[in-house]
Amino acid sequence: MPSSTFYNEVLTDHNLYPAHKKPLPGANMTLEGVNPSCGDDIILQLKVENGKIEDGSFVGDGCAISQASADIMLDMIIGRSVDEAKDLAETFLKMIKGEATDADIEKLEEAGALQDISHMPARVKCAVLGWHTMEKLLDHKDEP
Repeated sequence: MPSSTFYNEVLTDHNLYPAHKKPLPGANMTLEGVNPSCGDDIILQLKVENGKIEDGSFVGDGCAISQASADIMLDMIIGRSVDEAKDLAETFLKMIKGEATDADIEKLEEAGALQDISHMPARVKCAVLGWHTMEKLLDHKDEP
């Protein structure tokens, strides 16, 4: 289990210096995700070609947890297949529900630092906003 120091460092770094918080020219998939209970609002933009996430970004406002979680998610899914991204989202959501194994959490790399959010019910929706938005966006891609 990651230490609280690691959690704080990861959260702070991704919140203050997000690598993926910017508009994405050439995005071919866009979806807004909103957490009405606290006002977090992101617009997730992906460039998906031939089943692979070539690039991604987000814009919007929200708490440190929602912003950092979205940035970490993008670090993890860019360059992966749509199926791999969906699998990572499923694993992340299992972790937040407290149902993930140590192997699952290890697979999440830096996102595993958010494991303790599972003990903060008021912050769960913040942590999963980007992940749920990505799942909805990619699921919509599969519709005819």
